[in-house]
Amino acid sequence: MDSYLIQVNSQGDHVPLLDIHLKTNGNSMSLGKVKGRKPRWAVRASEMSKKTFNPVRAIVDSMKVDPNPKKAMISLSLGDPTVFGNLPTNDEVTQAMKEALDSGRYNGYAPSVGYQSCREAVAAYYNCPEAPLEAQDVILTSGCSQAIELALAVLANPGQNILVPRPGFSLYKTLALSMGIEVKLYNLMPEKSWEIDLKHLESLVDEKTACVIVNNPSNPCGSVFSKSHLQKILAVASRQCVPILADEIYGDMVFADCKYEPIATLSTNVPILSCGGLAKRWLVPGWRMGWILIHDRRDIFGNEIRDGLIRLSQRILGPCTIVQGALERILHRTPPDFYHNTLSILKSNADLCYAALSAIPGLQPVRPAGAMYLMVEIEMEHFPEFENDVEFTERLISEQSVFCLPATCFEYPNFFRVVITVPEEMILEACSRIQEFCETHYQGAEGAQDLECDK
Repeated sequence: MDSYLIQVNSQGDHVPLLDIHLKTNGNSMSLGKVKGRKPRWAVRASEMSKKTFNPVRAIVDSMKVDPNPKKAMISLSLGDPTVFGNLPTNDEVTQAMKEALDSGRYNGYAPSVGYQSCREAVAAYYNCPEAPLEAQDVILTSGCSQAIELALAVLANPGQNILVPRPGFSLYKTLALSMGIEVKLYNLMPEKSWEIDLKHLESLVDEKTACVIVNNPSNPCGSVFSKSHLQKILAVASRQCVPILADEIYGDMVFADCKYEPIATLSTNVPILSCGGLAKRWLVPGWRMGWILIHDRRDIFGNEIRDGLIRLSQRILGPCTIVQGALERILHRTPPDFYHNTLSILKSNADLCYAALSAIPGLQPVRPAGAMYLMVEIEMEHFPEFENDVEFTERLISEQSVFCLPATCFEYPNFFRVVITVPEEMILEACSRIQEFCETHYQGAEGAQDLECDK
């Protein structure tokens, strides 16, 4: 029989040594003296957490400024349509949730990709001859943000790159960098209603490009691409054999004089992962219900991408089951008047805001066509006392108690973004204060030159 003897030798203050002897078949064998490990705490944050960076939070949190105590704060910065209570969701939507809760049928785990009946409901809602969908083409997610995260995770490996709009939603970069994916920024052109600079886009593609993100309608621009422009984007993707990640969370949220075209309806050969959800169109961002629609008419994604999405969805076991239980009724019984009324309010606010800001010297707003936003250029040469858009918006808070998000948050300095979901009277008051602020600080060409010389 084999025997083992482990002896701990400690001499004075010296580190204990383990003297290990093995006795096998009567023969003794020494493994020598092994230095013992002295346990100690060494808990560190992961590399992934260290690489996770939200530029909006970083910039906003660094703005150490107090509003003017004599004026009530008006925030035009947060893309949450529920904040002021002027844009409630429809009664059909809340009733669907109540029924799902009261039924008691949605308290357990669902499949990680969502209930089959819910996937069928989403497929039926978006199915059309130009872009057919079945339940197997739908992955339900915890909000559109998770849809984007899963789409990026299935398409790109660490060391690859993705093409992202500038200006663009900051989450794309936050997610990509945390995964070790490089971000390349392609330009949007404000003078062309924020169309993509297609030559610049195509010049960025290389052998490591995993996908191009197309956000339409746009956050932060409020722009809506025409059918012809979308076809040109698809032509670039087709030539370069690069799939598209379409962020279409604001799909159908376009004003009456404009038409929304889902990008997948315009192509049969470019594989597309379209990300959407309930948050904005149904005005329930806190319910965290999103989806990925897989458009793959040529079977380029094949089973590999589909299976990859299923495996990735298993990391958090899918979105809230109660919202899933309400989903079919929400999609198919919300009355058209609800969508129409929401868009009428947004269009009215957009028109008011655009007209008011257009009349202010030193500001150049870009007229929006949809979504919930408007971008405004600051002609910095007429405001020489401010270094950049961040300083401009900081002083706007401290003097006028109006908070607009500096577009540096979207990689686009010397602009700011206005959210148009606030009540009409607040829009008008905010624009009046912005006018007062600009009139106070505006310098004509000669005055600005004199101030520069004094610095």
